Amino acid sequence: MTGQSPEERITNHKAGIKAAAVVTRYGLRRLPELYQHLNPMPFEAAVKKEVDLAEDLRRAGYTVTGGH
Repeated sequence: MTGQSPEERITNHKAGIKAAAVVTRYGLRRLPELYQHLNPMPFEAAVKKEVDLAEDLRRAGYTVTGGH
């Protein structure tokens, strides 16, 4: 999790700044329709939701790294 906006975070990933290798290599775009309804959210709730959302997206056929 980060204090940055999703736009800032993906830009940093693509530029190699604190980048996850999988995003740098394979990330094409964000899919805000999958997460916009979740914002804003308190940090404690976000920690739990990250795990649940990652599992839900994997079951739906998306490639998800992280979400631990």
